[in-house]
Amino acid sequence: MRAFGATAAAIVALAAPYALAADVSPQASLDRFADTLGYRYQVVDNGPTCPPGIEGCFLATITLTIPERLPDALPAKGLSLYFSFVNRLPLVESDIFTHRLVNGDVQQLMLKPGATLRPGSKHEIRLWGTGSNFSKAFAMPNAYLVADGLQPRTIAATRPLLDTETGLQVLPFVAPMTDEAKLATKGGTDKTRWLTAERAFGLQAERQAPEAKGIVILPKPLNATQGRGKSIDLGRGVAPTLTGLDRNAIAPALAALGAAEGGAVPLAIRIDAAMKPESYSLDVKASGIVIAAGDAAGASHALRSLAQQAAFEGGRLAPLHVEDAPEYRFRGLHIDLGRNFHSRDEILKLVEAMAAYKLNKLHLHLADDEGWRIEIPALPELAEIGSKRCHDPAETRCLLPQLGAGPDGTGGVNGYLSVADYVMIVKAAAARQIEVIPSIDMPGHSRAAIRAMEARHARLAAEGKKAEAEAYRLIDPADTTEYRSIQNYSDNTLNVCLPATYLFVDTVVDALADMHRRASVPLKTFHLGADETAGAWVKSPACKAMIAENGGDAGKLTPRFIERVSQSLAARGLEAAGWSDGMGHTEAAAMPNKVQTNIWGVLHAGAIREAHDQMNRGWDAVLSIPDLGYFDMPYAPNPEEGGYNWASRGVDPYQVFGFMPDNLPANAATIRNIQAEGKAIEDKPVLQPGRRVAGLQAQLWSETIRTDAQVDYMLFPRLLALAERAWSPAPWTPAYQAGASYAWGDKRVDAAKLKAGWQDFAGRVAVQFPQLERMGIAYRVAPPGARIANGKLEANSMFPGTAIEYRIEGGAWTRYSGPVAVSAAVDVRSRSADGKRASRTVRVEPAR
Repeated sequence: MRAFGATAAAIVALAAPYALAADVSPQASLDRFADTLGYRYQVVDNGPTCPPGIEGCFLATITLTIPERLPDALPAKGLSLYFSFVNRLPLVESDIFTHRLVNGDVQQLMLKPGATLRPGSKHEIRLWGTGSNFSKAFAMPNAYLVADGLQPRTIAATRPLLDTETGLQVLPFVAPMTDEAKLATKGGTDKTRWLTAERAFGLQAERQAPEAKGIVILPKPLNATQGRGKSIDLGRGVAPTLTGLDRNAIAPALAALGAAEGGAVPLAIRIDAAMKPESYSLDVKASGIVIAAGDAAGASHALRSLAQQAAFEGGRLAPLHVEDAPEYRFRGLHIDLGRNFHSRDEILKLVEAMAAYKLNKLHLHLADDEGWRIEIPALPELAEIGSKRCHDPAETRCLLPQLGAGPDGTGGVNGYLSVADYVMIVKAAAARQIEVIPSIDMPGHSRAAIRAMEARHARLAAEGKKAEAEAYRLIDPADTTEYRSIQNYSDNTLNVCLPATYLFVDTVVDALADMHRRASVPLKTFHLGADETAGAWVKSPACKAMIAENGGDAGKLTPRFIERVSQSLAARGLEAAGWSDGMGHTEAAAMPNKVQTNIWGVLHAGAIREAHDQMNRGWDAVLSIPDLGYFDMPYAPNPEEGGYNWASRGVDPYQVFGFMPDNLPANAATIRNIQAEGKAIEDKPVLQPGRRVAGLQAQLWSETIRTDAQVDYMLFPRLLALAERAWSPAPWTPAYQAGASYAWGDKRVDAAKLKAGWQDFAGRVAVQFPQLERMGIAYRVAPPGARIANGKLEANSMFPGTAIEYRIEGGAWTRYSGPVAVSAAVDVRSRSADGKRASRTVRVEPAR
């Protein structure tokens, strides 16, 4: 799932070296100060010499510029500044501030005795974080001011803005990152280089794809041929006749065809029980269209393929024969609603896109430390308190405003799915043969639930309802254990020794199952997370007996919890699912026979070990490997690209497309490690004969994803590459041989087939852009590659047919149609297929 250092929000206590005036409102003064305070965040060095006692550090600064004229009635008491800092923060250096860790995201900076803030002064705060900030995406918006008795106010300089050209958020307070030598790596053996326009030009020149012709269906069918003869015109409408299935089972796919029903073109669809699940055959002839399918899913897939080809051919289809079936039965998309919320309508849009590209599992991550995103009627505090982040240090109304949420509890990062919303999503997914898999992360990553249940406890205890208050309390108040989760929380883990914890789990699962029943779609799988559990419970009196039963090892309590919950789910007829690190620590004999595990180890750091071990247990292993499917990772190593990069500095569509699920060690031939080194990966343990992955899943974690437009940008077009790889074979894959390892560029991986496959795929992707636009998906427009050679600007693109524009010395944008003579620096960008959006702008300089 997610491994990353803590997000840190810091509190800065500011002294007011001025007198208060009675004739000016303190609130107005605070508002004015928030509007005029200068704020600048800069990453200085990702590989500096660290202060004593700190390893693996980086240096960043926040510069506060005090306005020349301070508001007259700015209050002195309790004046503070909150901001987010996405890393652990062991040392802060400042001429006027001291600091202490509060908890998790929160740091506190306080004025040193005698220090003051003077009008017009600047104060640089040096932040020595652990890890790195390799891109501007690590900065968080909405720093804000508070004072006793007043409403908090966001510092205007830190508000995100919308770039009207790209449609994406930008953070103007973040300084440009231009010093590649200091900022691209942490030094040592790291060979990472930024993907500049010049480097992108060379890379794309090697992979240049022609525009698509003939069959453009994506994902690529198993067998497809286009014949000669008279075409049919879908503009005349279709006349469907169905055998063995109800129209409602394929209604969305019929609608996607875009042809009026009751028309002149015969469309015969029948179910053939002898065919494999999800398989289909499609025949287009002058006499009409005939589809045979193994089930409703196969019939829908056939209609989706037909719709793509028809759109490409302008509605007039040449004779076509397709025989198709999926390579893997699990083809999933995971969306994190916990860190930052994303709307019901965005999810519904993605459900339609999933169906268009034959994905069939929607994994909704509904709760994490930073937010609870699903209404549970029996426990209203979960949604009322756990879904909102605002300025409330006691967390009785909301959670702390982590990840730059701001103080007001408003904005799109807050929110939850109501019962009606969730039922609507389940119905829409089922109508498209997509299973919804709800996920509530536990026992770690549970801070939102814990804080909400503590608010419930306090309310009921105050009403004198002690037993009711204790019923869902998820912590042992006598527990004195000190721990820090990976995200630096000291209080984010359910106590697995309390009966209340299991009652809580049962209540949540029962509520979700009831929502599925309301949708007339039975719940099949529940994902319990099970990953990244910190060292909790060691000193919990409630856990004394359980620790003793496990040989005095508190670390074994998490596996016991996973085993107990998994067996409870199995008793209800549900398949338990979880992330591979937690699931792998269980005892196979104590787990149900049917288990789903999401393999999320990094390719060069544990993926093969986890995948082969858990496949060998007979579990349904779904590849969620970051190098393949973590779409919150940046597209490329460049400071302007969004996303965290703890697992990979760049996951581009080519890397996703080229992945080899059936021979994990062979991927070392095409994917470098986190430091851009080509290294072999040991095949240990070896995969037992007859074992195979269940499928693939894309993940979008949302710490840096604050808007629905960012969701679209990070998912597409990478999700098309994953859909292709989950549906279609990768013929460049060498047959798996137990114990074999592969060097970078190993010739056993057929490079010619990979290149040809990519060129074919890239052409088909370009054809899909208008369809994505019709669905309302703001896919990423990749910036062009460009160089100035022999006095001429040359430019190319990742996908054929992409429009490229250039401008010289701030002049007007001009359409690029071929090499053009230039004598100065040039800005270059790409445009979307409909011309409404632009890529980020890149600059190329003449050779010196």
